[in-house]
Amino acid sequence: MLGDTTQALLTATLIGTVLQVAMVLGGHRNKKIASLFAVGGMGISLLAGVLYVVMGHPDALGTAALGGAIAGGVCAFIGILVSYLLKDVPASLLALGTFSSAVTGAIGGALAHWLG
Repeated sequence: MLGDTTQALLTATLIGTVLQVAMVLGGHRNKKIASLFAVGGMGISLLAGVLYVVMGHPDALGTAALGGAIAGGVCAFIGILVSYLLKDVPASLLALGTFSSAVTGAIGGALAHWLG
């Protein structure tokens, strides 16, 4: 059986991934949605970080931020990869977008832990 924080990390990452891919698929068909990829993607990663903390209740701020970074970064990477495979974004966005979303996920995790 998985621990609470591991299960929370997997669940938050899965929810974030579903939302990221839904946004990417919507943006592939609608350029107005695509124009919001940066803000929407980082917002989803922030949410993934918050969800990790809410579901997993990590004890330490560092653990909350790290879990948020992982959930936010992984879900963003998958969403950006799908967008790249659809030829909607350049390959360089895989690194930049994943990094910025991991930072945003860490912020979400830290804020959720701090606000407790």
